[in-house]
Amino acid sequence: MMMSRRTSHLSASKPLAASDRRHRPTTRLPGLRLTLAAALLGLMAGCGALGGEGAGSRKNSVYQNERFQADETFSRLFDASVEDTCEAARRALLSQGYVINLAQPASITGSKRFQPEGEVHVEISFTIVCVPEIGGGKLATAYVSALQDRYTVKRSTNSTSLGVSAIGSISVPLSSTSESLVKVASETIPAGQFYDRFFALMQRLLKDQNAGVPESFGGGGGNP
Repeated sequence: MMMSRRTSHLSASKPLAASDRRHRPTTRLPGLRLTLAAALLGLMAGCGALGGEGAGSRKNSVYQNERFQADETFSRLFDASVEDTCEAARRALLSQGYVINLAQPASITGSKRFQPEGEVHVEISFTIVCVPEIGGGKLATAYVSALQDRYTVKRSTNSTSLGVSAIGSISVPLSSTSESLVKVASETIPAGQFYDRFFALMQRLLKDQNAGVPESFGGGGGNP
């Protein structure tokens, strides 16, 4: 009787067979760690690539081309007073069809619109500032900057319906199309021949002013 109890106790504490161990789920922690490490490395590589592209875009920014050198042709020295220099700039703009938006003794602004294509509109805005130089008020520098704005036509359709209650639930669709100009680009015209032509016209007008050449308005009755 005592022998049977001891045998059953030993059989109960007998370790599992190899076949039973195969069916038990096991957790492979080393493999999981390797997978997570590979994923983290991939994310770090992607962030590094994005950072490199951002650095490249910063290196190619527009402001990097600003040289701030004295050979730029946004200004010109004139042998005239500040008032006479800005007056020549005002007359130069008026002679080319520009509308004067602001006229002061030391600053002038004007604009003109163009339509190079059917649905493309361009507006050029001038800003002229006249600054006195050393020379008893007989020398002045004119600083000129021209801004070019580009617009395109944008169409939008507005649909409405008109219900006729006497006939029933019949509705007549009504639609209207509206157009508007949308700015798509804005850029300062770079230094070059554009400003050279404007300064040359200012110089000619200054010579006419100093020579006392009367300005013709087309309706005067002066002597021939």
